[in-house]
Amino acid sequence: MTGRQADPGSALEELRGEGWQRLLAAARRRLERTGGLLEGAVGLTGPSEAERRVVIGVTGQYRPESVKRLTVDLAALDAALREMHGRSLATVLAWLHGPLRDRPGERQAEAEQRDRLRAALDAGRHAGESWYATWTEAITGDGTLTRLLRRGDARLVPWAVAVLDRLPVPEHRPPLPLPVLAEWTTGDTKALVAGAPLASLVLRALALRAESDLPRDRVGQRLLWERFGAVADDLASQVLVLNLRASRDHVVAHWLDDAADFGIPFRLTLHQLTAYPPALAAREVFVCENPAVLRAAAAELGPDSAPLVCTEGVPSAACRRLLDAAVHAGARLRVRADFDWTGLRIVGAALAAGGASPWRMAVADYRTALTAGDSTPLVGAAAPSPWEPELAGLMAGEGRAVMEERLLPALLADLAVATPPWHSS
Repeated sequence: MTGRQADPGSALEELRGEGWQRLLAAARRRLERTGGLLEGAVGLTGPSEAERRVVIGVTGQYRPESVKRLTVDLAALDAALREMHGRSLATVLAWLHGPLRDRPGERQAEAEQRDRLRAALDAGRHAGESWYATWTEAITGDGTLTRLLRRGDARLVPWAVAVLDRLPVPEHRPPLPLPVLAEWTTGDTKALVAGAPLASLVLRALALRAESDLPRDRVGQRLLWERFGAVADDLASQVLVLNLRASRDHVVAHWLDDAADFGIPFRLTLHQLTAYPPALAAREVFVCENPAVLRAAAAELGPDSAPLVCTEGVPSAACRRLLDAAVHAGARLRVRADFDWTGLRIVGAALAAGGASPWRMAVADYRTALTAGDSTPLVGAAAPSPWEPELAGLMAGEGRAVMEERLLPALLADLAVATPPWHSS
């Protein structure tokens, strides 16, 4: 008759008891720190009666009940386990809680990986720019690199560099869809969808480049992508216009002309502007920031208003594409925005692109608007006003922002006086 062979682990079950738990846990920590060396000792502070008896059994030395701390040499613990159970300390620890981790080896490997990631960051084509350096320092100093390494996502760093290297897309080319950008840089079309770790990493860099806060909502994130030539959805990117006519003979041009005949506000999508580029007929196009201005122009002036484009905040990709088309067709842009730091950036960017001049964005306009009533505090990072440097200084001194609706009577007067090209002889 053949007897059943005993489970080799059953003899080790006593090592799960109270007397062994803290001792073996301390031994595990020590071995992982030293790479498995059986050197030195581990200690137990305030030992229980069960722990005292285990240590006596391991060391062969009596310890009184009054002892406050017990120590055990790792070599003695290993020898005792071999004698009692025929297994080494490392084998026992692996049986209880899995293989020992090679902490020194892990730290060395992590340091080498971190060096490779820093080299990838340094190789980016924007490495010499201040915003890029700030981003690199931020993700290195706040633990982002370490977290990515430890959760196995280190590849996100060179991917992020590759995405930033691809942006911005040159203005004369169609905006790049995010799935295409993701495919080119990662091989995964969904790598840059909203909320994806890679998208979050890149948006941190783009916010620094734009000198803006990191947007938390999807609309803000979409606009930030669009600012640098990438679009999540060419149907979602839109621009609001009034009385903007086109000379080409296609469906979008007809829509624009029909809306202008009646002075009806009209929305153009980036998809429409890309599929059917309009050749704009206006010699002068006014640009405002807030829809309330365009709505008032439609209500008060209707088809007699000068051509007007509304950016609705920071210009979308559709808005920038339309304004570029207007300048390319020979139109002069007259641009304005709120008297706040974002407004100064919007106007400054338009003027820097060429073909534009400021529209009621002077010191005198700001002073007049201030005296017309109370206004909100000026917040956020300051911006320059290169077309009139005194303006930014005055705004900083006053500490007050003025929305462009405050200037509505003057703006409507300008739009009424301007002669649309279709009224000329």
